[in-house]
Amino acid sequence: MALLTNIPARLDRLPWSRFHWLLVSALGASWAIDGLEVTLKGAVSGVLQDSATLHLSSAEIGALASFYLIGAVAGALICGWLTDRHGRAKLFFITLAIYLTGTLLTACSWNFASIAAFRCLTGFGIGGEYAAINSAIDELIPARLRGRVSLIINGSFWLGAILGSGATVVLLDPSIFAVDTGWRVGFGVGALLGFLVLFARAFIPESPRWLSIHGRHERAEQAMAEIETRVARQTGAVLAPVTASLAIHPRSHFGLRIIFSTLFGKYRSRALLCFVLIASQAFLYNAIFFTYALVLTRFYAVPAQNTGLYLLPFAVGNFLGPLFLGHLFDSLGRRTMICATYAIAATLLLATGALFVNETLSASGQTAAWAMIFFFASAAASSAYLTISEIFPLELRALAIAVFYAIGTAAGGIAAPLLFGILIGTGERLNVFYGYLLGALLMYVAAAFELRYGVRAERVPLETIAPPLSSQPD
Repeated sequence: MALLTNIPARLDRLPWSRFHWLLVSALGASWAIDGLEVTLKGAVSGVLQDSATLHLSSAEIGALASFYLIGAVAGALICGWLTDRHGRAKLFFITLAIYLTGTLLTACSWNFASIAAFRCLTGFGIGGEYAAINSAIDELIPARLRGRVSLIINGSFWLGAILGSGATVVLLDPSIFAVDTGWRVGFGVGALLGFLVLFARAFIPESPRWLSIHGRHERAEQAMAEIETRVARQTGAVLAPVTASLAIHPRSHFGLRIIFSTLFGKYRSRALLCFVLIASQAFLYNAIFFTYALVLTRFYAVPAQNTGLYLLPFAVGNFLGPLFLGHLFDSLGRRTMICATYAIAATLLLATGALFVNETLSASGQTAAWAMIFFFASAAASSAYLTISEIFPLELRALAIAVFYAIGTAAGGIAAPLLFGILIGTGERLNVFYGYLLGALLMYVAAAFELRYGVRAERVPLETIAPPLSSQPD
């Protein structure tokens, strides 16, 4: 029996309010904590090679990032499926708790095997976060603002990176902390701060869209009414009535056969696009971000305890990209901006690689070049997750994010840190340039795929971009 619901239209017509700021803060905070933690890992790479700490090799440093990504892939797949089946809000707490536990355990590592295992657990938690958070963003934020809000929330990772890069100045100063103590304190404090995010998430409601299509109509109406009451009270606005409605056939869950036939059958060109977008940016980010400290120490003789200072402008560029470019994804459109950001980042990477090979850059110049590249690459990477979460039906949104994060990261990201660790370990600039060249080519390919297969999703209701599976009779 079909059920008419007007919940999507009611969510999209809401004026911006403190309720939406709460969403941005509570969801973005987890990315900021992740940025803090991952930045610490990158900044302490040189310290972890010290004989007074874990005495890791360059290849092992690169491998740690790969273990982190392996965990993230597993976490995304498992938690993505659970998020679609049991709801967005419930998985918020589970995935964040796993992530924070892994971070805290990282502080207690005693050798390569232990830190690799704890990085894998940390990655598992953050992989689950990708699916739950990006699903909630799209389903709760009005369509007219969805692009910029999604980019800014995903970009808030770099606020934590900025904090982390500054913190390393203190944590890695041997006059303040012993060589084997400062980095442990950083991970421990980061985990403890993260537990505050759990409190904020208690105020985020379950997605009324998700409740409605899963046959929980009364709960969906109650959640929607509570949101409308909060927004009306906070803004003083009289909410306009809506006339648009959607006919659905609620079901508690959908089988994996239906989900995957929809994902890779009906929407195969969109699936290909998502894979390419994720894989290319994953290679670029994981190759450079997880090994930047190795480049600074090996080729520019920057002391290991000072590498965090060089990450600061790099992180600032990454945050400012989504902040300043985000609104253009809603005005100029997804296809134009995704093509532009991927292609510009690739071009700047090639130019930087050429300067690096010719030994034209100083450590500061190298950092400035990275900041410029990732001003655009950060917006591109965030738009990849935005694309996945927008262009598939609601019933498989979280799993779609998980699947493409998993296969894209597996294809483009897991090997990248290890590869660059090996290339940097050779001490030959030309070898490192070949890695830059590969990254640029992948970004150009992504831009071309977006030009060919990109979907117009700006300012359009989610249900128009991809009708829910529940809108079709059994």
